[in-house]
Amino acid sequence: MVHAQDTGDKLPSLWRKALAIAATGLMLGGPAMAAPDAALQAAAQKEQAAVIESLRQMVLIESGSTDLEGLAAMARLIETRLQALGFKTERHKGTTAPGADIVVGTMKGTGKRSVMLQAHMDTVYEKGILKTQPWKIDGNRVYGPGIADDKGGISVMLHGLKLLQDRGWKDFATLTVLVNADEEIGSLGSGELISRLADQHDVVLSFEPNGAKAVSPHEFVLLGAAGTARATLTVKGRASHSGAAPEMGRNAILEISHQMIQTRDIGKTVPGIIHNWTNVISNKATNQIPELATAIGDVRITVPGAEKTFESSMRARLAASKLIPDTETLFEFELRRPAFLAGPKGAALARRAQAIYKELDRELLTLPMTGGGTDAGYAGRSGKAAVLESMGLAGYGYHARDEYIEIDSIVPRLYLTARMLIELGKD
Repeated sequence: MVHAQDTGDKLPSLWRKALAIAATGLMLGGPAMAAPDAALQAAAQKEQAAVIESLRQMVLIESGSTDLEGLAAMARLIETRLQALGFKTERHKGTTAPGADIVVGTMKGTGKRSVMLQAHMDTVYEKGILKTQPWKIDGNRVYGPGIADDKGGISVMLHGLKLLQDRGWKDFATLTVLVNADEEIGSLGSGELISRLADQHDVVLSFEPNGAKAVSPHEFVLLGAAGTARATLTVKGRASHSGAAPEMGRNAILEISHQMIQTRDIGKTVPGIIHNWTNVISNKATNQIPELATAIGDVRITVPGAEKTFESSMRARLAASKLIPDTETLFEFELRRPAFLAGPKGAALARRAQAIYKELDRELLTLPMTGGGTDAGYAGRSGKAAVLESMGLAGYGYHARDEYIEIDSIVPRLYLTARMLIELGKD
């Protein structure tokens, strides 16, 4: 999941506001507590050790978004597990670089509803990360790169389905599992496939992680996630010898610095926009006035349509001021992952999830919005399927150091996954 998460102790502001709303009781409010399915609860408890072993196996496979070898190993593991559960599997090649395989498993049942479960196998970490951030268990926490985002989600999917297989559950028309390999870099090579398959299903459950106790008093499901876009500034100047004739040059780095500073707060003036300049690229020579510089900006969209106001405001500000004469500034704006808004159908799924958690005498919050992007945006793009996000394990430290999941979230999440599918099959 592309999160807006600090690496320190402070909560991201958007999470903090959303959790404050949820924690004050403004939740969707599911039905009254019913008795738990004792057999399913016992089976989930028994399955916990197997989940931890699956997590170990997956964490020990380094699978950054550009690590084709690691992603191939993850794809083989997932495909083998799905086939053992009775799924017919197929591979789809990602349509953009690095082009790693997307694993899709399908199974036909005897019911009437079609459900898709989705997660991702790629992580943000560079190859060799296990040397400095190894797999380890410490009390209620299990640590490892990508363990929460999103190998925990994959584990909950696979072992939740195992619980249902053991019960002989077939109360579905089509059950589909999709695991892509480019979520952390925008899902540009898998997003269209996710959208197309989602539109063939009644419900999509997405297995990104939810918050650990460090960020939330209770586990949650997610009803909204930001869309993502990329803003690109390119400044063209003039090269010149930095010692013999610097006055003949037009310094692109100075001009792009000026433009970045004067536009850095535009996102704060547009409701529904979070914008940060995150990267600058220029020439490698150290004895030359640079003739070209490029800046990349990360843009998050939490209100549909806000991107149009942001783009027009950005262009106006760029045109208003120039520091270095005879330079040219170009601006490009590219929409990427769509925003996720659960809507009434997703909210109904959240109420079901809350009712199921109450069977275990546990509270489940509903988080209205996060600044992190998610593939639930692709799944819910057309509005045809009901979509619910953050069905994965409780964790923290995603995209940072010492990422972990909490062991005491495993049984409730297995139970939630299995019970949700059982309930959907009854409709």
